[in-house]
Amino acid sequence: MAQEIPRLPLHTWIVEGLRAAVLLPPRVLAAQPTALQLIALIVLASAIDVMLDRWVLGGEARFDTRGLLLSWWNAGAVVLLAWGLLPREPEDGGPRGVATWFALWIVALMPANTMVQLVQIAQAHEVLPDSELMSWLPTLTASVWLVAATLRLGTHFALRPALNIALTAGLAALFALTAWQFPDRPWQLDPSELAQQQKSGLELSQETFETQQALWVQVNANLAAQRRGVSDVYGIVFSPYADEEVFLRESTLVKKVLEERFDAAGRVIHLANHATTADSLPWATPRNLERAIDTVARKMDREHDVLVVYFTSHGASDFKLAASNPPLAVDTVSPGELRQALDNAGVRNRVILISACYSGGWVGPLADENTLVMTAADATHTSFGCGSRSELTFFGRAMFDEQLRHTHSFEQAFAAAVPVIRKREQEAHKEDGFSNPQISMGEKIRPVLRELEQRLDAGASK
Repeated sequence: MAQEIPRLPLHTWIVEGLRAAVLLPPRVLAAQPTALQLIALIVLASAIDVMLDRWVLGGEARFDTRGLLLSWWNAGAVVLLAWGLLPREPEDGGPRGVATWFALWIVALMPANTMVQLVQIAQAHEVLPDSELMSWLPTLTASVWLVAATLRLGTHFALRPALNIALTAGLAALFALTAWQFPDRPWQLDPSELAQQQKSGLELSQETFETQQALWVQVNANLAAQRRGVSDVYGIVFSPYADEEVFLRESTLVKKVLEERFDAAGRVIHLANHATTADSLPWATPRNLERAIDTVARKMDREHDVLVVYFTSHGASDFKLAASNPPLAVDTVSPGELRQALDNAGVRNRVILISACYSGGWVGPLADENTLVMTAADATHTSFGCGSRSELTFFGRAMFDEQLRHTHSFEQAFAAAVPVIRKREQEAHKEDGFSNPQISMGEKIRPVLRELEQRLDAGASK
């Protein structure tokens, strides 16, 4: 008479699988799962994966049944591999059978897989930095964890060392093959958003260059002239890095805030590199920056008006701003070049903000008694929030999207923004420490900005 197979409730299989995940021996003895329990465990693992995978993606997404099914194609291969290598007659009292091994193993995968997805979710929501280290460290950690758990589980099934290594190596090969040939995921970006992200750059044509020339005619014609008896604010917003959406969003926001909060409507020139703006905005190149400064200088009162210059891009330790607009070649801009262009144009009152890593290196070359300089970082630290998933940089968000919506004082806005930036960087576990934003206020521009603040406050109270 055949011996009755011991059965355990579903929650026990989950608990014992989690014990296997942390390298503890599963306490299932000779019990084996039922077919329904195996299906339930597979559904549980899939549900967790599907739920977390949706949170990894930003923007509009759609469920892809094919992606879900492809992610499980190797389940049959895993079972066949285990069936071929696991011993037919395990030690008395120990766990036995392919079904038992698979039930424990599939649960043992969950913690490591969940850890990787939670890190990706944290990066997508800027809780963790989207750095090169964080792109591979969680996956490497999870891989080592899974190898250790698989090897340890094999010893509990009395698998000989050589066969245990072969089973683990075979499983690793299956996962590598899946990642290589079947990378589809249960959730996919909406086709319109995916097309936008995959757009590599602008298309250079005669029409593109003619459009750019025409844009400069419009800029000169549309830039409002200085008003007699009023200290006007003019602006130049410069976004030279086409490969990150965050810089275009931020520069657009800054232009809007200057126009709405600083009475600068019609007096802001927006220069940007991006595939979607080649027919609407002049390119952000060093030559166009000089042209924009000259254009503003001709329209403004260079002795009494204020020019606000905002740069947003990646920054390097040599203090040059990153620039890209593929396939167009674009040179970088240095602080010395900006200073020279402003001096040549004869613009006296300057407010300059640099949102970039290492931007503190711009303070020395730009600072003088007629200039207010504010930077997102000091000369030795990176700033934060300029990754591919960022909505705005931490500096731009705190200064323009928050503080300058409530005050007309750049100095007060900066003082209020710094602790906010510090707190957010601490919460995001910024790797190289606090960015340490810098400010330099020239003595002669202080009363000019105070008078501007009073005028704007009076206008807002009416």
